Amino acid sequence: MNSRDKTPDPVDQQLPAGRTALLGFQHVLVMYSACIVVPLILGAALKLPRDQLILIINADLFAAGLASLVQSLGFWKFGIRMPVMMGVTFTAVTPMIVIGSNPSLGLPGIYGAIIASGVFGILFAPLMGRFLRFFPSVVTGSVLLVIGISLMKVGIDWAAGGQPLLPDGSANPNYGRPLYLGISLGVLLVILLLSRFAKGFVANIAVLLGVACGFVAACLFGEVRLDELGATPWVGVIKPFAFGMPVFDPLATVSMCLVMLVTLVESTGMFLALGQIVGRPTTPERLVRGLRADGLGAVLGGIFNAFPYTSFSQNIGLVTLTGVKTRFVCVAGGLILVALGLFPKMGYIVAATPSFVLGAAALVMFGMVAMMGIRILATVDYERHRGNALLAAVSVGVGVIPLLSSAFFSQLPAWTRVVTDSGIILTTITAIALNLLFNGLGTRQQAQEAAARGAAMAEA
Repeated sequence: MNSRDKTPDPVDQQLPAGRTALLGFQHVLVMYSACIVVPLILGAALKLPRDQLILIINADLFAAGLASLVQSLGFWKFGIRMPVMMGVTFTAVTPMIVIGSNPSLGLPGIYGAIIASGVFGILFAPLMGRFLRFFPSVVTGSVLLVIGISLMKVGIDWAAGGQPLLPDGSANPNYGRPLYLGISLGVLLVILLLSRFAKGFVANIAVLLGVACGFVAACLFGEVRLDELGATPWVGVIKPFAFGMPVFDPLATVSMCLVMLVTLVESTGMFLALGQIVGRPTTPERLVRGLRADGLGAVLGGIFNAFPYTSFSQNIGLVTLTGVKTRFVCVAGGLILVALGLFPKMGYIVAATPSFVLGAAALVMFGMVAMMGIRILATVDYERHRGNALLAAVSVGVGVIPLLSSAFFSQLPAWTRVVTDSGIILTTITAIALNLLFNGLGTRQQAQEAAARGAAMAEA
């Protein structure tokens, strides 16, 4: 009994430094492309010069690393202290473009709104902690399933070599090239074979090794571009308020606070699922610490010329695939992101990885997220609470509307897009409302007991 008591919690287990670093780098590779795509979109929309775009990309990596450290390592009342990697939320893209396009606001207006929304998130987090009872397993499982399904399109496009349409609206002639599909298939086969036949640490880094093989293949076929590596500086300094002091516009602040609310709802679902995966139930206290870290991440993002941040679901999928539950792997990933932000030449090499090399890995990760949702839904009682089947079916059906029909909500006012463009938010709202209709308002204790049962199943 005493020896068992001394067994460390898998979440707090510390692995050898070299192994931790490799596992952390694997987490960075899984999230890297999604992490830098937002600054690329924003830069193109605002027509930022190249030097400013490079500054924002480096700042984004640096701030994402800091936010990941706060979330996984934790300090004081911030951070859920579980294996979480933080990246910029896609929900913020449209509001940031609208704010930045206003000549009187520009980038300082964006960063002022982000900082204000972060403060709002920190103050609002304790209220979200009281809402834990609104997220029983049937709600969490439905949301997680739609997250995985929604992200599948991203992985599919990556595997095919990018977006089917170019920025000017014309068809991408390289989309779906046999070479891209072949390398993606090769990466997938490496991941599957290593996961099946390799043991121990090699199996844990199957995704990293698969991507490495794909990178080598892409190099051999001349698909990796390192032309500007020599001109990229070794060291980059991330200066706070590099574009001037933030401007706090009321309307811009309200729009970003709405984005923060969406982020908190998404994070709540993912934190509950992650707690089940690693066997550490997400209590209201842990949830509040995690959501406070989301708010602090936005404050850090605004200060360091970056963005608001949220937990990345593909990394939760990686935790499920590898079975490595220690949060210190994500601490290592956070440190690597900080280093990539401070040493642009390193970031350039990682960014040179073609999207089709990462596509197969993304499909595996997003599929694991969807499967975790299905696994949680399998724990739901459909006999005594027959409305749960209808709840899950309708919630998932509503959630995939933006994925299957881009015109479904096209006649609604533009301000509704922050909700209607996100299948995750549509699923969450629908599932919570139907859960209240069919099951009523449960207690906080019941929610914690349900989370504990899910954790027990995840451990089984």
